[in-house]
Amino acid sequence: MKTQILNIEGTWKRAKNACRITVNKIHTDNEPSSEFKTNLLISEHSPVRLIKVNWIWDSIKSWCAVHFSRHKWECFVSTRRTDRIGIDRDKLTQDEIVTFEGEANAQHLIDTWRKRLCFQASNETRQYAEDFKIVLREKEPELADALVPHCIYRFGCPEFEMCKREFFDKFLERNKSVDMRNIKERYKAYNDEFYNKHLKY
Repeated sequence: MKTQILNIEGTWKRAKNACRITVNKIHTDNEPSSEFKTNLLISEHSPVRLIKVNWIWDSIKSWCAVHFSRHKWECFVSTRRTDRIGIDRDKLTQDEIVTFEGEANAQHLIDTWRKRLCFQASNETRQYAEDFKIVLREKEPELADALVPHCIYRFGCPEFEMCKREFFDKFLERNKSVDMRNIKERYKAYNDEFYNKHLKY
């Protein structure tokens, strides 16, 4: 695996209680259900921002790290400065290996992974996004399942041109029996395909 989860900050109980405050209810000690977490993540209400994930990719190509660093959350990338590494920076290529550490809340992850799971993303970048989703699932399955590409999220391809794989059209064709207007059913169909492809049971 490429991804190492370093830390997950915040608790779902805290997120649930923040939700309760917004509807004029008091805190409770009850742990939220999996269904609550899924509903909160899909609805993207503000308390999802209380859940933060800190991770590291310890050998990622510099140009690939740049794709993730364009997004608006904390990114820490190992330097390529000549005075730090002893190599003329002008001689370095874009495929130099760097270490990337990220910290992003659940909303950041949902927003970023819509772009990076898309088949318009570069293959290498998408592989890191896919790997992250797989590793995150072991610790935060509901959050991992909320990470889907743009076409699944928006029920249609928003790009200037659809990917050459025509992923969304073929996804609909493969899942004719699924009520795609139901966002939970649509996400489930995507995740079933995704994990069946990437995981060995």
